[in-house]
Amino acid sequence: MSNKQILIIDDDPDQRLSLRLPLESAGYIVHEAANTAQGLVAVKQVKPDLIILDVMMDTATAGFQLALDLHSPDPKSEYKEFRRTPIIMLTAIHSTTPLRFAPDEDYLPVEIFLEKPVEPEALLAKIKELLGE
Repeated sequence: MSNKQILIIDDDPDQRLSLRLPLESAGYIVHEAANTAQGLVAVKQVKPDLIILDVMMDTATAGFQLALDLHSPDPKSEYKEFRRTPIIMLTAIHSTTPLRFAPDEDYLPVEIFLEKPVEPEALLAKIKELLGE
């Protein structure tokens, strides 16, 4: 069993539950936040090994800004200790806009971009890969 901590930041309680169940079954310790403000507080409290992040929450691009804040290269950033914490961006944004997004070190600093809905097995495989398990 893993003792790795995963933080889910998503405004949809059903989505959080659908992610929580397979993660806990796989032995992960799961924490949740329902918006960006809660997410920023939870990151400092939990110090997660990995973050699963939604895009469209408080605003249509809230998740993008949160990822930028957490992975900021600024040495004075209050989140500098989380700069290397892997982020999986899990979103349905591609079904609601013609724009396409992918990980980018400067503009979208996440490790993996996945479309909702995601199969639990596929998500678990990506998590294990990112955590080196």
